[in-house]
Amino acid sequence: MLQLSGLIIYPIKSLGGISLASSVVTSRGLQYDRRWMLVDEHNTFLTQREHPQMALLKTAIDKENIIIYDSANGDDTILLPLIPGSAKTLLVKVWDDVCEAQVAENHVNDWFSKKLSIQCKAVYMPDSSKRKLNTNYATGPFGINSFSDDYPLLLIGQASLNDLNSRLEIPLPMNRFRPNLVFTGGMPYQEDDIKEFVINGINFYGVKLCSRCMITCTSQETAERGKEPLKTLATYRSMNNKINFGQNVISEKEGLIHVGDTMNIIV
Repeated sequence: MLQLSGLIIYPIKSLGGISLASSVVTSRGLQYDRRWMLVDEHNTFLTQREHPQMALLKTAIDKENIIIYDSANGDDTILLPLIPGSAKTLLVKVWDDVCEAQVAENHVNDWFSKKLSIQCKAVYMPDSSKRKLNTNYATGPFGINSFSDDYPLLLIGQASLNDLNSRLEIPLPMNRFRPNLVFTGGMPYQEDDIKEFVINGINFYGVKLCSRCMITCTSQETAERGKEPLKTLATYRSMNNKINFGQNVISEKEGLIHVGDTMNIIV
């Protein structure tokens, strides 16, 4: 039996995640997941790829706000609304997509700029902003995305990480891979072949293997960067010059899912 063992959201793209006991599945993925991101002075998205220190900025949710704190200086915090009111809008770029976003208040942007030592600002994707998914994989009302890289959800089996860790000198935690859905049971890399599954009456579809980048080599506790796990993954998880770990997923409808829910494989 496969069982959902982890639910994680990342309210601000490339910052620390939050583990949840339950979450609402929406047309853009899990509720509040990557509806905010940071952009540079050219309004282009920022990630840990170029700025590993972003890993040190952790997040929590309290009532109507996201609490962001510097894990190297826990007393230094700032608040962002989960859903901002009216605000200045601009066009921002995430990969090849350009979409409309709302800009955070100046004192918030100054805080992030100081922390990352780069002029930047926080932006929010409102409901009116529709970032389309690749139509080869998703269409209709659930064919949209938040600020996540490619697809709304990322699925990884705990058995896959256990297998990888058996090959590493120093085992790594799941947070290196920044999944949304983690499951226990089954075989290592079983998620590669899952085309459709159901959790609590909601149909999910595996659409594309997730190719991995240097963020997986970045400690989410210290922001230090090494060669693993990409060095080891490259020896047995390479395909078409990409290193894969995890399955990108989309959903068919909205609903509530919980850690502990059974994950029923359809195909």
